[in-house]
Amino acid sequence: MGTHCSKSYSPNNGANFSGSNDQVQQRATISRMESVNNYVESVVCTTDDLKDNEMKVFDIGEDGKVLVVRQKGEFSAVGTKCTHYGAPLVNGALGHGRVRCPWHGACFNLKTGDIEDFPGFDSLPCYQVTVSEKGEVKVRAKISDLKANKRIKETNPAISLSDDNCVVIVGGGPSGATCAETLRAEGYSGRVVLVCKENYLPYDRPKVSKIGTSTDIEKLQARSNDYYKDAKIEILKGVEATKVEPKENTVQLSNGSSLKYSALYLATGSKPRVPDIPGINLKNVFTVRNFDDSMNILTTLGENKDQDVVVLGLSFIGLEAASSCNDKAKSMTVVGNDTAPLGRIFGNEIGQSLQKLFESKGVQFQFQTSIAKCNGENGVIKSVELANGTALPADILILGVGTTFYTDFLRDSGIAMESNGAIDVNEKLETNIKNIYAGGDIAKAPVFAAGNVKTSIGHVGLSQYHGRIAALNIMTKDTPLRTVPYFWTMLFGKSIRYAGTGTSASTLIDGDVDELKFVIFFFDASDKVIGVASCMRDPVVSQFAEYVYQGKSLYKKDLNNDRFAWTKNNN
Repeated sequence: MGTHCSKSYSPNNGANFSGSNDQVQQRATISRMESVNNYVESVVCTTDDLKDNEMKVFDIGEDGKVLVVRQKGEFSAVGTKCTHYGAPLVNGALGHGRVRCPWHGACFNLKTGDIEDFPGFDSLPCYQVTVSEKGEVKVRAKISDLKANKRIKETNPAISLSDDNCVVIVGGGPSGATCAETLRAEGYSGRVVLVCKENYLPYDRPKVSKIGTSTDIEKLQARSNDYYKDAKIEILKGVEATKVEPKENTVQLSNGSSLKYSALYLATGSKPRVPDIPGINLKNVFTVRNFDDSMNILTTLGENKDQDVVVLGLSFIGLEAASSCNDKAKSMTVVGNDTAPLGRIFGNEIGQSLQKLFESKGVQFQFQTSIAKCNGENGVIKSVELANGTALPADILILGVGTTFYTDFLRDSGIAMESNGAIDVNEKLETNIKNIYAGGDIAKAPVFAAGNVKTSIGHVGLSQYHGRIAALNIMTKDTPLRTVPYFWTMLFGKSIRYAGTGTSASTLIDGDVDELKFVIFFFDASDKVIGVASCMRDPVVSQFAEYVYQGKSLYKKDLNNDRFAWTKNNN
């Protein structure tokens, strides 16, 4: 990994050199050789090509493209695509010194290229920019960076690995992995131990509910074994924490060993809820939470399209599973207590439009009911009986009815917890016990977008953000949460985004619901916008997330003349 510090110059900035003439000439010769072999340098545009607070993509010679941004008269150049799933950042939301991905809300610093909000793990390459007196904007870039369009932040090489200075991270999901990476990237030099319940390195968990999206765990993993080895992050796979003893600063593990910590980060996440239904323990009844779940469902489906599949749950998880499995099944039926898919979130009008989309693909629904009994033969599920009296053939049953928290092992630890198992934390993610932090799904944490009301929210982007904030505060870098929850899903090719939080008192829809191309604003009782969702109308949700992040408020009256005038006030 090379050094990728940002350099953003206004027109009259120049480089300073020191040393003898021979030394200067020698450095110049070496620089020219490096430029020929590894770098490209080119005038990509002029100062007149960008207005202030504008970003555009330009070619840099024949070697690639760069995203050039002008803010406060200064120019910066970074990679063109989000390092998460490759969204074009030029279509994203430009904020104060950062750009937010239009698809899933990840944020990158324009001065450094560093990832500051999530999902994803990698930062952007950041290129040297100089502006001549003639107004020519010249960019110098490493060719390999242009091709990769991503980079891993460097880690501190001076690592002591002393047992007296050790951060133990319990939970090998995105939150724990981000915490470990951030500690190393920010210069933490003690031991870092990541305790992983699964037998895999941390991986891209959202793809689990999109059955069959990826069947290669190595491609899903965020980092390689070599990365963790080089960063001196110790990975304990297939191991769970069984007890935390704050007075002794120790964590007891399921393999019989224990770890002594100077700081502890708990990010154990959620486990799928299994309803108490007769026959629920039959074979081929699946939850959807981890890679093994996904692979087991895919294997059971087979390739003959001869399996009748029932999905219990009308939420994101259930609908994603139904959408991704539909073309592999003989039949697909989704069962749930709501009156329409995602109806409790988006209302019946949008829910019914989603219903039509699913039904056009052959998916059937059973609304306002649930499963009363599972019937099997030889220990394998064969049918389900619904509470409304309907019987459905079911060779496979997929459960998507919520989650509970992996926190039972903390009940006698003295850590303050809610009755549902959520862990109460402050704005720095610290629990009531000093040097013990919690984040991700299990944390009941302040949400900046909701006036710092404490809420437990289960989503990958927020869990990674928690991991970063916890690491910074473990290192006493005093960083409070500034949370704007961001959710997304993809259903039969339709992208749905949502940013914000809270229960709405009213809504306003802009666009064509029948065509599933709309924006919906959610208001509280005071007509303040507490959330914005969209379907096939990017990047408005990312623009709202950035708007709220900057501490701004939007009200229904602000939407009267132009519903999107506020999007021009992000930078």
